[in-house]
Amino acid sequence: MHPIVRNAVAAAALAAAGAAHAQALTEIKVSYQPALYWALPFHIATEKGWWAEVGLKPVFSTFPAGVPQIAAAASKSWDVGGTGSVPAVLGHVRFGIKTIGITNDESAGNALLARKDVADAFAKNPASIKGQTIVLTANSTGDYAVQSCLKKWGIAKADVTIKNMGQAEIISAMSSNNADLGGVWAPNIYTLEEKAGAKVLCSGKEGGAMVPGALIARGDYAEQNPENVAKFLAVYLRGWKWANANQAEAIAMMKKFYEQGGVSISEASMKKEFDTRPTFDLASQLAKMDRARGNSDVDAWFSEIAVFMRGTGAIQAVPLAPEYITDAYMKRVQADPKLREFANKSN
Repeated sequence: MHPIVRNAVAAAALAAAGAAHAQALTEIKVSYQPALYWALPFHIATEKGWWAEVGLKPVFSTFPAGVPQIAAAASKSWDVGGTGSVPAVLGHVRFGIKTIGITNDESAGNALLARKDVADAFAKNPASIKGQTIVLTANSTGDYAVQSCLKKWGIAKADVTIKNMGQAEIISAMSSNNADLGGVWAPNIYTLEEKAGAKVLCSGKEGGAMVPGALIARGDYAEQNPENVAKFLAVYLRGWKWANANQAEAIAMMKKFYEQGGVSISEASMKKEFDTRPTFDLASQLAKMDRARGNSDVDAWFSEIAVFMRGTGAIQAVPLAPEYITDAYMKRVQADPKLREFANKSN
């Protein structure tokens, strides 16, 4: 065979093999909110090529907050993803969305901040917040954290004026002295601290609120594609396993990921994300979701959030946790030797 022909045949064979490999990958639609700590594993997995290792091809869609993300489930524009715990509960009530795991403990990553000129006065006398206007994103984990802080200080929701704004609007309003108090989540907390000199008055953690982030799946998708959901979880879990074992490299990747989402914060603040927001590996996910002795830890966390949401009028009744929180897909990862090994890899 002539060398040119031989080379052409070889090239065609390689192309065919590549096409067959591409065809072997199963598309999965992944939704998240950009430039957030808990979404970092999606970026790491993409950079490392881990999706293809379990036979998945992710198609990403991003949203500025949880409520529009949840609403998009109605059109089946995404299959799985991550979101805040408040929108996860809302997603169950409205669209049958399942919570299938925890992204991180973001209790310290949701907070009430004050503009620098007034921060010290409010910090010394929190009661003076009565009668003030607080800008926040309604039905969000930021909202939940703010309400927990007000409760801690003995301030009723009716004692303040709540103004609903997107996170970018809040940053703009506080930076331009058009708002004194704002409820935001990280890394927006650090943006306001670094760029506008704002100060944290109280985080969800300080207000006594446990604020978990949620890994979610559309109910019908999960029921029809349990193996894909388990693979998605394994990829996510490996992302954290690797990031926690290789923090310096993970922070470098975080910088790139945040900048892609329009966020620029100091390395010290990125390090603070790791230091203040615990994540969960496969074993700890299963432990936190275990119902062997009744309600699980995760059940208790989300039930508290649901009570808060009923109080705001976002939902009419508190749903039973087992109706929408399931460890079935984490258990599939645990039961599959290959997926279990993959999820626990730190390299």
